[in-house]
Amino acid sequence: MNLTGKQIVLTGATGGIGRALALQLAKQGAVLKLVGRDQGRLDALVAELQAAGGQAHSFVADLSSAEACTQLAQQAECDVLINNAGQMFFGQFATMESQQIESLMHTNLLAPMLLTRAYLPSMLQHQEAAIVNVGSTFGSLGFGFFTSYCASKFGLRGFSEALRRELQDSTVNVLYVAPRAVDTPLNTAPVQAFNQATNAKVDPPEWVAAQIVAALQGDKKELLLGQPESFFARLNQLLPRLIDRAVTKQMQLAAQQCRTEPAAKTTTA
Repeated sequence: MNLTGKQIVLTGATGGIGRALALQLAKQGAVLKLVGRDQGRLDALVAELQAAGGQAHSFVADLSSAEACTQLAQQAECDVLINNAGQMFFGQFATMESQQIESLMHTNLLAPMLLTRAYLPSMLQHQEAAIVNVGSTFGSLGFGFFTSYCASKFGLRGFSEALRRELQDSTVNVLYVAPRAVDTPLNTAPVQAFNQATNAKVDPPEWVAAQIVAALQGDKKELLLGQPESFFARLNQLLPRLIDRAVTKQMQLAAQQCRTEPAAKTTTA
């Protein structure tokens, strides 16, 4: 796909991956419709992009209902929808409040589905269109203490796979992206401490964004980022009991970190 002149709706635009994506897509000549909850941060990003010669517009939206998703689709036409907004919770599942579970699942899974449904009728009329769902390695590899996050990303991966097959004879491409750990505000201090304790590799958002842009331009269907994490995600589908044993030490470290920082919070990007 040639991105020059393409109208791209990007949710979670002011987060780590979102901001990096906005900057790189603007350089490709795309017309950006940036979606977020913070008007000030959106305006600052739009101003930065316009100062560099890019085309960008801001849309403040809380995509917590089907009505809000429909309203956004009516306001901001698009050729490419990038579902990037996300929430994360690191901690014991039993300590999560019901509202935290509902909010995380809505942001990470239901909002992308509702927004896709709102845009799809018009996108199917385009000669070329794409839906990009930003998931995670944890969408293929269940990891304790990220339980709800994993559930939401497993769902997003399944939604992307099924929708891609449903639309295989259409002009709409569906790309599912699965990064490993990324250096973004989603990572709270306990998550950062856990990553350091397990020697987890953390990618810069600029690199992740560059891979997504290249995959979009190349009309790819799936993008798994980072080794050995993506390998373990594949292996988990074949030999899950083997992975059970392999992550025992990480689970112990996660439990220890959660005991040290018991007041876990849901973070949003």
